[in-house]
Amino acid sequence: MAYAQPAAALAGKWTYRSFLNDPTLIGDDPNTAPANLYALLFAEAVFTFEIPNDTTLTGAIDWTGGGLDLKGKIRENDGGPIVEIVGTGRPNTGTANWEYDYHGQLAYQWPNGVNQVPAIVGNVIRAKPHNGNPAGVVASFIAVKQP
Repeated sequence: MAYAQPAAALAGKWTYRSFLNDPTLIGDDPNTAPANLYALLFAEAVFTFEIPNDTTLTGAIDWTGGGLDLKGKIRENDGGPIVEIVGTGRPNTGTANWEYDYHGQLAYQWPNGVNQVPAIVGNVIRAKPHNGNPAGVVASFIAVKQP
């Protein structure tokens, strides 16, 4: 069931959430599960992508109190665009010298899906240490297209 969407489908704003890759089950106790689930949240932000051509991505990831500038490459495959993005900190801000690398793919668009919202799924790695946090930490992410 291959399908193809053009790279231009990536343009716009995406709600981004990344999660630590902890395999521990959270459980279904409503009194504890939300707190446990929140503990897995690595980051919440907004991706803003511009697609100047079919192979290039620029933009930003912004959250309350900070953000990174983004530059990336887009590769096409049968399942949709794949993005390889480098996020770099902004000079003279709290993110100066930060670097995160993102790898994601546009999720499969189901032919019979009901109200399916485009999503990018992938993972992110802290490429450079910062604020006492080591490089090499990996988290999974999902980014959901905003209207």
